[in-house]
Amino acid sequence: MLPIRRDLKFKLPADKMRCWNPRGVHVSHFFNTLSIFFPSGERFFIDSVRNYRERITDPELQKAVTAFIGQEAMHGREHIEYNNALVASGMPADAMERLVIRLLNTAKKILPKADQLAVTIALEHFTAILADILLREPKLLEGSEPRFAALWRWHALEETEHKAVAYDVYQAVIGKGAVAYVRRCVALAALTVIFWGLVIPFHLEIMRREGGLFDFRGWWQLIKFQWISPGGLRRIIPAYFDYYRPGFHPWQHDNRRFLVELDALAQTYRAAA
Repeated sequence: MLPIRRDLKFKLPADKMRCWNPRGVHVSHFFNTLSIFFPSGERFFIDSVRNYRERITDPELQKAVTAFIGQEAMHGREHIEYNNALVASGMPADAMERLVIRLLNTAKKILPKADQLAVTIALEHFTAILADILLREPKLLEGSEPRFAALWRWHALEETEHKAVAYDVYQAVIGKGAVAYVRRCVALAALTVIFWGLVIPFHLEIMRREGGLFDFRGWWQLIKFQWISPGGLRRIIPAYFDYYRPGFHPWQHDNRRFLVELDALAQTYRAAA
C-alpha cells in the first residue's frame, strides 16, 4: 500500500464551528477537541520516522515514508486552520495546543529515538482504529455540515492508507523480538492514559466556555453517540486490544476497500481550493 500526498483545502465555515454535527454542540466539540492534537502530533510522527529514514533499505518503504510525511504535513496544515477557527470562535484551542507541544517536546528530550518511534506507532494505531470506525459507520457524520464531514472523512481515509508505514519502519529498524514487542505495548498503554487524560479536561473546558457544562441532555447525547448508538468508542475496543498480540500488523485489519472514495473526494476539494 503506497500512500499518495494530496493537497486539499476544505475552507471550513467558521460560523458552523460550534454545532456542525447534527447531534449537537457536545458532539461537535468532541471532534473539535480531537483536532487540537493533530498539528503537533503530526509533526512528532514525521520527526520520529525521519530519525530512522537513512536506515531504511527497502526502496518501497522509502517511497512510503516520503508519502507518509507528505500526508501528515497536509493533515497538520488543515488542522491548523481548523484550530484557528476554533480559537476565533472563543475556544482556548491555542493554549491547549501549547500544552500538547510542551509535552511532545519533553518526550523528544527524554525518550530515546526508539521509544519516540514506539509512541508514534501506538498513536498511529489509535488514529487508525478511530478512522476505521468513522469509515465503517456513516451515522457518525450523517447530516453534518459537508465541509467538516469531508475533512474528517479525508483524514480517516489517508490515515487508513498509511496506517502501516510507521509500523513497518519500526519493524525494519527496531525489530520484531521481545524487546520491540514490550516497548510498543508499553507505549500504547501509557499513551492511552495520557491521551484521554488530556482530551477529557480539554473537552470539559471547551464546554464550560460554551456554557454547556451543566447541559445534561447534551452530555447524554454525547454518551449515546460514543458508547451506545452508533457507539464509535465502544466498537473500537476489540481492535484496540488486538495491538497487544505479539504477531499484530495493521493490515491484518484490511479495510482498504474504503480507499476508492479518495479520488472523488480529492477531485471535489482540489476544485474548490
